[in-house]
Amino acid sequence: MTRIGILIFPDVEVLDFCGPFEVFSVTRLKEPRERTDPCPFEVKLVAETLSPVTTTGGMRVIPDWDFATCPPLDVLVVPGGWGTRDQVSNAALVAWVKEKAAGAKWVTSVCTGSFLLAQAGVLNGKPATTHWRSLDRMATTYPDISVDREKQVVECGNVLTSAGISAGIDLALLLVAKLLGEPVARATAKHMEYPYPEGVHRRVPV
Repeated sequence: MTRIGILIFPDVEVLDFCGPFEVFSVTRLKEPRERTDPCPFEVKLVAETLSPVTTTGGMRVIPDWDFATCPPLDVLVVPGGWGTRDQVSNAALVAWVKEKAAGAKWVTSVCTGSFLLAQAGVLNGKPATTHWRSLDRMATTYPDISVDREKQVVECGNVLTSAGISAGIDLALLLVAKLLGEPVARATAKHMEYPYPEGVHRRVPV
């Protein structure tokens, strides 16, 4: 069982965390898949406290763990959204991201979640990407990061960053392929009726 923790915070972008959650939670190891088959992932939402979190758009979400009760993670997922602009100054959140990233086998971000990884020092000296509207801001704010403006998902060692919002689904599918093999990832994409990200996945033209 691979334990996946997805960070949430006020004004988090909904699809940034719900897209990867859907991918991981519907993954099954064999076909034909059954809803009752065990999922190879334990997928949980983590927030600073256990109070409901209000997302962009007003959805209210109840986290499974807070920072104090979150166990070690195999995979850390840091989503983005407008709330990241405040959270980069949240010392407790940045410290938690740094701690969990250090112990995780895989560290990932979606959209402007990469700013939280950057603030925690996880992306120092690495290539990374973010939402297309924030590429210039990332290059200016974190000059040690090699900002990739072409790829939908950027991989550097055990760190994966993705472009904006729906790109988190691509990232999650690619990670499923790394953890469980491409046939399992392709079956997951087919189940979701979502195109599997082929090869070096390029950004959607804007």
